[in-house]
Amino acid sequence: MTATKLTKELIEKFIPPRENNSRKGDNGKVLVVGGSYIYHGAPVLSSLAALRSGSDLVYTCVPKINAFSTRSISPDLIVIPMADSKLTRGTVNKMLGQIPVDIDSAAIGMGLAIQDIEAIKLLVKSLLDRNVRVSLDASSLVKEILPIIEGQNVVVTPHSGEFKRIFGESPDTEINSRISTCEKFAKNHSITILLKGQEDIITNGDSTYTNPTSTPCMTVGGTGDVLSGLTAGFLSRNKNMIESTSTATFVNGVAGEILQKEFGNHILASCLLYTSPSPRDGLLSRMPSSA
Repeated sequence: MTATKLTKELIEKFIPPRENNSRKGDNGKVLVVGGSYIYHGAPVLSSLAALRSGSDLVYTCVPKINAFSTRSISPDLIVIPMADSKLTRGTVNKMLGQIPVDIDSAAIGMGLAIQDIEAIKLLVKSLLDRNVRVSLDASSLVKEILPIIEGQNVVVTPHSGEFKRIFGESPDTEINSRISTCEKFAKNHSITILLKGQEDIITNGDSTYTNPTSTPCMTVGGTGDVLSGLTAGFLSRNKNMIESTSTATFVNGVAGEILQKEFGNHILASCLLYTSPSPRDGLLSRMPSSA
């Protein structure tokens, strides 16, 4: 299968317009589930990225030990404390009773401490039963989740190590081989895969895109959390899984390019949040013409 390189012109077609007469919530409601005692910043980066994508409301579920600090970082976040410090089935059941029933999309796993594999399976299945479009990252990428997500509106966003953990096979370093491997597993499980790397690969097994925007500065911790939030944010408005995932990947990469030109190879992941204005409000006009 021939892969298509993402371009600014293509991405413009993937971003729904923001209607002038829209009301709060019409432009997307996002759930972010992540965080732990150590990785308290991951769900914050994801949540703010979802807001920067243009989503109206973001509900951030973090362990109760992180709730106060998360609230103090930004008044824009709607913070829902988990009942426990790690994800358990009890925590999931309580969470499902607290979040709105009309969530559009969710990003799960960023910095998340999971005590029980059954808990993450319960969370994902329950959200899918509510027709929520789901982006899975980091600790949620385990092989046990595959039977739950097969044929569903789910995108998994692994790097090479996480890819092996969930699918049992390491992707090659050669780009065409990596593409073939991603296409195989995406088709076998009827899901969308975003394999992160020097050249990102996005595929659902039928269509495949590659993202040429890649810079050394993006190896800093937290850039993947931003990407997960952008993915959920775009999914909250565009139901097409591969289009939304491709948009998030491209926007995140271009923001990195802009930052590298200004600051060199030493940036913070949080810088990405304020480099790119909401794509629905003119981000693409700031992108380099060569992108």
